Amino acid sequence: MRLLKSTIHPDADINSSLILKREAARAIVLKGQNILMLYTERYHDYTLPGGGIDHEEDIVDGLIRELKEETGAKNITNVKPFGRYEEYRPWYKNNFDTLHMNSYCFTCHIHDELGDTQLEDYEITNGMQPVWINIHQAIKHNEDTMQNSDKKGLSIERETFLLKLIVEELV
Repeated sequence: MRLLKSTIHPDADINSSLILKREAARAIVLKGQNILMLYTERYHDYTLPGGGIDHEEDIVDGLIRELKEETGAKNITNVKPFGRYEEYRPWYKNNFDTLHMNSYCFTCHIHDELGDTQLEDYEITNGMQPVWINIHQAIKHNEDTMQNSDKKGLSIERETFLLKLIVEELV
């Protein structure tokens, strides 16, 4: 899969012996200029649906599982690779100090109607919810959050980069 971007957060130690490697799959679901996103109240941002791939799980199977769990998506079809975003960033859990994450992004189609979500407890606590939003509004919102909010999380730069690339190449 083509590399879209590789980033190193200034606080990440890429030479550390305590690097957690993680693979994630992220869904790009478009209807015209509207995109299916996850809004997270805690971080005040919009992110692509998706998440970590389980050990020995096929990446497309993981994408479909995450998309169903987080958005209630049904009839997921036409899954196609879009690109990989690689990042190193600080990590403060499980005796690691750096996270090396590869986010594999795929375009796909879903049924217009969303079903029930199966969010994890921390996702519910963070105020995560699936929403359809105009992609340009999502970009503007994330840019405003990056500039003006102390609530922003570490993933917002990745997500905003991906949204801009999606506009450039797919919208």
